[in-house]
Order: sequence, then structure tokens, then C-alpha cells
Amino acid sequence: MKKMFLVSALAFLLISCGENKSQNNPIVDNAVDNAESSVSGSLKDARYSDGGDFINEIYYELIKNNKNLQDLDDKIEKTNENSEKVVLNYNKILGKSTSYYLSANYHAASINDSILQKQIEKEITINAEKYDLKIKNIKILIAQINKNKDKMNDLYTVFKIRKTLPEIEKYQNAHPLKTDSLNNFINKQNQLLNEIKKLKQ
Repeated sequence: MKKMFLVSALAFLLISCGENKSQNNPIVDNAVDNAESSVSGSLKDARYSDGGDFINEIYYELIKNNKNLQDLDDKIEKTNENSEKVVLNYNKILGKSTSYYLSANYHAASINDSILQKQIEKEITINAEKYDLKIKNIKILIAQINKNKDKMNDLYTVFKIRKTLPEIEKYQNAHPLKTDSLNNFINKQNQLLNEIKKLKQ
């Protein structure tokens, strides 16, 4: 009998919960709801759907019908990709020289003759300093590319946030959170709790 009553009580709670789910439906159309319900995959650019980045998903909804903003977005994306490719090629070449000098100093340290060791270490240092002077301007230019990329991404991130903030406000206004259904459900829970307390042990 007790088991039957508890099963009935649980069923009552689940049904009550289901009844309240339908409340708080959206009142107006907004980019946040559209971002959640849009078809992903082929219709959506990968950079807007990967990783659950909600800012990008909402932003995509805002720009999908705006050719100018789409073009800007593509330019930024391509510039970021190309800057990485350009810098990568230079870093490969610079990295080999760095690896060589590290290796040369490691081998020089293993030389037993201290006079000979100092001589070769000096030659390595002179050669490395000469190369550093030669590539000084290259390093400055690479640093500028990276700085520009960071600045561009920072500005664009700020733009995206400012563009999507009004949309989250629209979503919040479209989904007013009233306490009625919560209070009603708590009352039902309390009634059931009282019934269970009255059960004879």
C-alpha cells in the first residue's frame, strides 16, 4: 500500500512538472531563440557552431542577412589565417637557427679542453649575435603582425558583444520569469510532503 502511494505521489509530481514546462514561452522573435533553433551543419559556418560559442551563434543570426557584415567577417577570418601562414614560414626558418645554436652550445659544453671550449663558445656567440642583428627587422615586423592581429580581434570581439547585448535583453524580455508556477509547484510539494508525514510507520 505504501509503495503504491509513493508511486502515485511521484507520478503526480512528474505530471505537475510537465504542466509548468509550457509556461514562459517566447513572446517575440529574437536572435537568441533563433540561434538555438537554427539548423546547424551545412547552413551554418563552422566557426559559428563549434564549441557552443553562444556569442558567435547569436552574432551569426544577426549578420546572416547583412552582406556588409558578412564580408567584413570573412575578411577578418582570412586575414587571421593568412597572418598565421606568413608568420609560420618565417618562424620555421628562425626556429632552425635557434635550435642550431642551442645544439652547438650543448656540444661545446661537452668539450674537455677548457681553452678549446671557450674558443668555440665565443665563435658560436659571435655568429649568433651577427645573425640576430641580421634578423632584427624581421622580428620587429613579425611582432607588428601579431600585435595588429590581436588588436583587430580585440576590436571585433568588442563589436560582437556590443551587437549581441541588445539581443540577450530582447530574449530576457521575451521570457519573463514569473514566480507563479514555482510557488504553485512548491505548494503541491508541501501538500504531498504533509501526506507522506502522516503515513503510519
